[in-house]
Amino acid sequence: MFDSFPGGPAERLDRPTYHADLRRVYASGIGFLNKLERGQHFQERGFPSWEAFADGDWERALSLAEMRREDYAQELGKASRLGVTHRRLRVVEFPITPYVQWEFFVLRARVDVGDDIRVLDARDISHIERSRPVPEVVILGDVAMYEVVYDEDGNAAGANRYTDRSLIRETNAGFDALYEHGEGFHDFFDREIVTLAPPRVSTASTGPRGSR
Repeated sequence: MFDSFPGGPAERLDRPTYHADLRRVYASGIGFLNKLERGQHFQERGFPSWEAFADGDWERALSLAEMRREDYAQELGKASRLGVTHRRLRVVEFPITPYVQWEFFVLRARVDVGDDIRVLDARDISHIERSRPVPEVVILGDVAMYEVVYDEDGNAAGANRYTDRSLIRETNAGFDALYEHGEGFHDFFDREIVTLAPPRVSTASTGPRGSR
């Protein structure tokens, strides 16, 4: 599974070009967006809820996450008008990191307005990840696929863009297979996230990432 991905031909895009290209392809009639998320430590600089989380203000972080519901509803409404279905699969390691604990409250706001998100325990795919983790990618139909990349300081620096349709189909088949085994978001959230105490945040807890 995902065997061809590491050697697939890709074009490196800087961050503004990546965002512009993703928006262009997204609006072109792709049919679906599938997102596979694997990392456990990220930064979301400029995202108010994450900034509050990183500052140690847990209650404010959760409140700000809830305030994004309308934004996410509008995002899904646009997807519906364009005929684009969204699916996201979040791989989670144990013990759950402070970042992932925070992120699940943001994802809950998305799920509650209709986003389709499932969760997969990383231990269940250890046999797949013997040589490398599963890729963290955004797949737009069979047209384009993006792997976000980071600079040496851990800041989001753009993406590798893949357009080989056989590679995209193969990667998407891997996504489908994992998604089939994913757990319902609220089942996981209620069992594993709600029961956690507020996290103690440090630099290691937040790590590198780009904007949500």
